[in-house]
Amino acid sequence: MVNELVLTIFIAVFLHAACYYPCSGSNAKINFREKEKEVLDQILGPGRYDARIRPSGVNGTDGPAIVRVNLFVRSITTISDNKMEYSVQLTFREQWMDERLKFNDFHGKLKYLTLTEANRVWMPDLFFSNEKEGHTHNIIMPNVYIRIFPYGSVLYSIRISLTLSCPMNLKLYPLDRQICSLRMASYGWTTDDLVFLWKDGDPVQVVKNLHLPRFTLEKFLTDYCNSKTNTGEYSCLKVDLLFKREFSYYLIQIYIPCCMLVIVSWVSFWLDQGAVPARVSLGVTTLLTMATQTSGINASLPPVSYTKAIDVWTGVCLTFVFGALLEFALVNYASRSDMHRENMKKQRRQVELEHAQSLDGASDMIDTDSNATFAMVRNRSLHNHIDANNPSPLLQKPLVRGPGDSMRLEKAHCEVHMQPRPNCCRSWLSKFPTRSKRIDVISRITFPLVFALFNVIYWSTYLFREEAEES
Repeated sequence: MVNELVLTIFIAVFLHAACYYPCSGSNAKINFREKEKEVLDQILGPGRYDARIRPSGVNGTDGPAIVRVNLFVRSITTISDNKMEYSVQLTFREQWMDERLKFNDFHGKLKYLTLTEANRVWMPDLFFSNEKEGHTHNIIMPNVYIRIFPYGSVLYSIRISLTLSCPMNLKLYPLDRQICSLRMASYGWTTDDLVFLWKDGDPVQVVKNLHLPRFTLEKFLTDYCNSKTNTGEYSCLKVDLLFKREFSYYLIQIYIPCCMLVIVSWVSFWLDQGAVPARVSLGVTTLLTMATQTSGINASLPPVSYTKAIDVWTGVCLTFVFGALLEFALVNYASRSDMHRENMKKQRRQVELEHAQSLDGASDMIDTDSNATFAMVRNRSLHNHIDANNPSPLLQKPLVRGPGDSMRLEKAHCEVHMQPRPNCCRSWLSKFPTRSKRIDVISRITFPLVFALFNVIYWSTYLFREEAEES
């Protein structure tokens, strides 16, 4: 009985051990979150890692640390012509190798370690050299992370909003293209210790549905801009964003209204010369409206020292409107001159009429008082008539011409050859007897022709210059 009891207990213990240990081994699970803590304590523990010392160079050499940069442009909110700046929101990423941060990935179970505190590891001292304002985003949590990969690679990513300066050349405004740069450089580490490089492949990415007010992002270019100072050479990266201004907005808001104002000012050429209040009010109203339009355009632009394309347009349009107002002043002066001349003619005719009437009265008195002398005068006139029809040889002109006769012949010959040829313009202008009416008629044709010629020269000049700068 004892032996059977001992044998039974031995079999039970054996079966329990045989079942327990395999089962516990198959059901045991590793908590990799605990392993992450152990790895972080191992590589970042006190006395193991110093964030003040930069990583070594390529393959553990003493060369400069290589940091590769790439950007993701999330939005471009404003581009200010007056302040010459633009605002952009982007995701900024840096990646470098730090062999001190290598760890065991447990056969691929730990893909990377994530940190939210940038001061735990060494960070490149990159700054934006053309930054005016900038801030990070902390809603709901700080938009920043650091990923440490098993082979020692470190990825730093942060979302930031920047206001950057953008010096603009506004000579072709609003037919211009602007290049705005984003410059990133090392502040303290020289190229002997730190070098920034663009990430291979696609270093700059732009959101697909990017919408800009009054601008279109045509393309962007990446380049290097290392700077040398008296303290050394510093690594620098830059992105050139090429913006093209949308001309349709300015066509509707500026060019078409200015053309309409100029054409409205020409309406005064078709009004009657006597409608002084209508012509004056029309000219002054269009002039003030054009001046207000010009001042509004200049208020949105910086006071630059050179002449812009929009300045040429508004200046010429303002000149045409002012010229139409001056044309009415000239017409008014010519009209008053015509009236004065007409009054002088009337007075002269009146004087001649009165003189003729006085002569007629005097001749009547002579006829009634001297009838006896009438026969003598009649006989004398008859005798003169006979002598004129049958001149005697003594009264005929001599065969030898005197100097006065030759001059009269030459004068008659010149008058024959200097007779004015028929001119269609003069014949057409002769239909308008007054000078004021002629000025109005000439202005109706001259002003539109000159304005059309200006448009041809303006658009051909600036459009060709735009194409030349683009090429």
